[in-house]
Amino acid sequence: MSMLMAAKSASLYSSNTSISARTGRNPRAVRSAAYPTVRMQSRVHRLIEEQGAVLVPGVYDALSAAIVQQTGFSAALISGYALSAVTLGKPDFGLITPPEMAATARAVCAAAPKIPIFADGDTGGGNALNVQRTIKDLIAAGAAGCFLEDQAWPKRCGHMRGKEVIPAEEHAAKIASARDAIGDSDFFLIARTDARALSAKTGLSDAIDRANLYMQAGADASFVEAPRDDDELKEIGKRTKGYRVCNMLEGGRTPLHTPDELKEMGFHLIAHPLTSLYASTRALVDVLKILKEKGTTKDHLEKMITFEEFN
Repeated sequence: MSMLMAAKSASLYSSNTSISARTGRNPRAVRSAAYPTVRMQSRVHRLIEEQGAVLVPGVYDALSAAIVQQTGFSAALISGYALSAVTLGKPDFGLITPPEMAATARAVCAAAPKIPIFADGDTGGGNALNVQRTIKDLIAAGAAGCFLEDQAWPKRCGHMRGKEVIPAEEHAAKIASARDAIGDSDFFLIARTDARALSAKTGLSDAIDRANLYMQAGADASFVEAPRDDDELKEIGKRTKGYRVCNMLEGGRTPLHTPDELKEMGFHLIAHPLTSLYASTRALVDVLKILKEKGTTKDHLEKMITFEEFN
């Protein structure tokens, strides 16, 4: 299905008509006219304005979300990578579906109602029409925003090899369709591109161009996945428009930095999607090895939270 056909199909599903269907032109040409530069601010917009750079740890269930809220973080995100691991015991190879993410978002948002929760929308579940259902399901679940990426299906973790991306205009139509589905809802749309990984020579420039196109199409922030070094981070900060997301993945391709350092480079949302998953997995591996070898944990209680603390 072409970009224009996808956007027209989405308009039949939405109470609002998509910009491509209204005008017969693509999001690049009509975004500024169809949607004014200033839209209703979401709670995430206000949080960024208050803090400058917001640190956003990843969660994967209600318990991890409750702990993040109790620890004092201002926001959290549900990682599709983590959800695939804890739900299926499988890598992030596109096995999690949008309804599974929405169901998890419902439990997570209920467990941490005081902070905005981002969900991982992956590719939106299909074309522009599927994207609208995904967005509406996430809003109904209580999510405050989501990521939509331009990978070809089946997608995979942004720091893995072997990724492909769909045409930029096609993803721009999906972003425009998502904006229509959001309407007046308090929801922050992040457009992610994985184009950096495709070429050592042109990948970064292509990714930056895509990020700016997706912002024109209606995203609230752009997310260039897996930059290789500080020079690339600074280039993204200089050349992309609007709010920017940076992914801090332990063991990934991007060097790790503090929020203040990334704020200086021009980033606003600092995601740590897998910190909690990797830490909890390390703890499980260590304590279960002790239990298997010794048959008891009586000499290693320091490795666990106490009964009273947990309650």
